[in-house]
Amino acid sequence: MKFTDGFWLMREGVRACYATEIRDLRVDPDRFTAYAAVKRVRERGDTLNTPLITLECFSPAEGVIGIRATHHAGKVKRGPDFALPGLDPAAAGARTRIDGTVTELTSGPLTLRIDGEGPWGMTFLDAEGRRLTGVDAKGTAFATTPDGAHHMIAQLALDVGENVYGLGERFTPFVKNGQTVDIWQADGGTSSDQAYKNIPFYLSSRGYGVFVNHPGKVSFEIGSESVGQVQFSVEDQSLEYYVVAGPTPKDVLSRYTALTGRPALPPAWSFGLWLTTSFCTSYDEETVTSFVDGMAEREIPLSVFHFDCFWMREYQWSDFTWDPDVFPDPAGMLARLRERGLRISMWINPYIAQKSALFAEGAEHGYLVRRANGDIWQWDLWQPGMALVDFTNPAARDWYTGKLRVLLDQGVDSFKTDFGERVPTDVVWHDGSDPERMHNYYAQIYNRAVFELLEKERGHGEAVLFARSATAGGQQFPVHWGGDCFASFTAMAESLRGGLSLSLSGFGFWSHDIGGFEGTPDPAVFKRWLAFGLMSSHSRLHGNVSYRVPWAFGEEAVDVARTFTLLKHRLMPYLYGAAAEAHRTGIPVMRPMLLEFPDDPTTRMLDRQYMLGPDLLVAPVFTEDGRVEFYVPEGTWTSLLTGETVTGPAWRHETHGFDSLPILVRPGAVLPWGADDQRPDGDWPDGLTLRVFGPAPTTGPAGTRVTVPDRTGAPAATYRVVRDGAAVQVTAEGTDLPYRVVLEDTGATGEGTGTVRVG
Repeated sequence: MKFTDGFWLMREGVRACYATEIRDLRVDPDRFTAYAAVKRVRERGDTLNTPLITLECFSPAEGVIGIRATHHAGKVKRGPDFALPGLDPAAAGARTRIDGTVTELTSGPLTLRIDGEGPWGMTFLDAEGRRLTGVDAKGTAFATTPDGAHHMIAQLALDVGENVYGLGERFTPFVKNGQTVDIWQADGGTSSDQAYKNIPFYLSSRGYGVFVNHPGKVSFEIGSESVGQVQFSVEDQSLEYYVVAGPTPKDVLSRYTALTGRPALPPAWSFGLWLTTSFCTSYDEETVTSFVDGMAEREIPLSVFHFDCFWMREYQWSDFTWDPDVFPDPAGMLARLRERGLRISMWINPYIAQKSALFAEGAEHGYLVRRANGDIWQWDLWQPGMALVDFTNPAARDWYTGKLRVLLDQGVDSFKTDFGERVPTDVVWHDGSDPERMHNYYAQIYNRAVFELLEKERGHGEAVLFARSATAGGQQFPVHWGGDCFASFTAMAESLRGGLSLSLSGFGFWSHDIGGFEGTPDPAVFKRWLAFGLMSSHSRLHGNVSYRVPWAFGEEAVDVARTFTLLKHRLMPYLYGAAAEAHRTGIPVMRPMLLEFPDDPTTRMLDRQYMLGPDLLVAPVFTEDGRVEFYVPEGTWTSLLTGETVTGPAWRHETHGFDSLPILVRPGAVLPWGADDQRPDGDWPDGLTLRVFGPAPTTGPAGTRVTVPDRTGAPAATYRVVRDGAAVQVTAEGTDLPYRVVLEDTGATGEGTGTVRVG
């Protein structure tokens, strides 16, 4: 929120106190604490009747420095707090150093410097001593507003040309400079400044990140109140934030996700095509079977079938009971679908309608969230008289997941954990949590409960959600999808912006509703979205009032769906390698261009294209006539679909049919290409082709190492590729299966086991 009226004045009724000078500095070997007066102290009397701001400076993990600014320290800490699995001050290696009036705290490549005698301020330095950002004169403060609320405020300086990214899945402009962003969960669709996934973390183009360690409402002003500062504030007595070192954006994300949690590796089958019943459509087993038959008849491989809301009876969401009039034999139906090789996903949410039999059961046992007077919190928005499951109560969590276990026993594989954003603040939680802090954090405990159930029942590596809401740390429970978007090219671009912002907020996997959710897409929108959706980490056909089977949009749509589904399956040895990397390092599968090319200034603004893994540039087409504009970084790139080469740096203007879009392979890449185009979870080294793209990379005598994972993400085979001009030598390790090598720039081929020489 904004506290000032322009540069000179405060807003009416706002009173602010700014840290002005250090009155005491207590230094320990691995941390220090500064006590800052809010006015100049010229005589002893100036220390009376005035506040003091306490600043604790410490390192919670290697390469991360934390600042905790506190006005009054006596406030009861009710929680919740972010669970930080990587919190390890002992391993941070932090050390302090005093040089005259200057005190420094260093952790890894990051240093915080403060001068005890100069004007108030702090500076963050990289390993080369370069200033990354700093706290300037008004960068540490508290303020009271006319309603009596107390806010802690921090500011970090923006350098000339510095861009800010992230803050969750935001559909507003990709570069966040100039925006006001409130970290507050909301069900606002993709066409507003509200967000389902609000993450109090941003990444700077200067090679650092900032995480505000507060699960409640954090208000960001990104160059929008003080235009040379990123300001963030909370309604609290204390504000804690962490500066995360780079130097590259990948380094920042790796450190941030090490702290807040790395994403689990989704099962390989989840990367195939998902088809749903859609939301408000009419369906039964005959309808479902006709969809599955239709996909098979048209030779479009299908991996997952999803049952949306109306698998349950109307007015009774959620009771987790199949509508007996529509699905009289659910276990038998699921068995029949599984016999066809399909996995099953079910829609759920954390709300219990009053008409549901579970309402009385939950009320009797105290499993539903209550108001301060003991009444169960209820409203009629979404479901009549609905209540909210209190996941802070372990017994309620077990009760809820017990209902889901019945579905798993019937043959369900995954749950779409919808909603979780509209969480009231006028309630009392079982564990005494602060309602304001729980509003955002509810998504975490909801998704964790369901994900951990799946891991327990299906085994490690087999759990996958289709989740809508999330907060910091939510990346541990993939996959997340982009929520309710309109069926238009504009919404398609909104969705991509949201996904790219989410990826720079620590989330490794992301999906969206192919064709858009609201309304029925024009066939052109649907076909263009098919190509985009199947070149995403996860791919789902879903809509609101109409079915999303491809033949509903014409035979050409069928061809497009088939083409890109088969292509994705052939790419799975490469894509699952990128997924395993996301699991190990936190680097997302879908990557904004700046993540791979941080030194190319042009990439810092790009939000209509992305890298799919490290080596594939994808530029979705957002027009009916196929015109597309995209940027190619330095080097000679090769079209995966046509073999045409393109040399950058350059902007490209191309026209593509519905069966095409720009997919360019990075110069010198070696792309593992699967033999099985019918399923996403095949035995990838069996029949593998290594597609070697020119020009030759400058990799030295060791060459390029390409690792093909197994379905657990562990290495199944490793290939060392050494190129010398027009010739290449490939040596396989860990496998005796034959493989094929293709030099894409010369057309030369070879095959065999062990070592293969081509050219």
